[in-house]
Amino acid sequence: MNSVISIYAPIFAIFYVILSVTVIRTRRQEKVGLGTAGNKAVERAMRVHANFSEYVPLALLLLLILEQSGGNEFLLHGLFLMLLAGRLIHAWGISRQRENFRFRVSGMTMTFAVIITSSIAIAFLRFA
Repeated sequence: MNSVISIYAPIFAIFYVILSVTVIRTRRQEKVGLGTAGNKAVERAMRVHANFSEYVPLALLLLLILEQSGGNEFLLHGLFLMLLAGRLIHAWGISRQRENFRFRVSGMTMTFAVIITSSIAIAFLRFA
């Protein structure tokens, strides 16, 4: 079975592990075992990881449902690539000590666009 999600899900899994390792490395460098201890570098690393954890599973689930519902393959590739780009842009933007909010906002906008578009496409396929 050739599925679009089987191409992208492993990429997101590796991205998740990289973000996890970044949190661990930052904790070790900053000597913070639990929480943030008020350390801005640890807080940023944790928020990049947490934000990914908060949005990507829902987006992947919706994209899986869209694919299983017969969603257009080109649309699926476009949505997966938009989600990946959005998450990369967001992670880059929020991880910078001198944060540029354009990256953060652009990344979240792309992520929300994927969630909304896939939801609408699923409803359309289901009820059309």
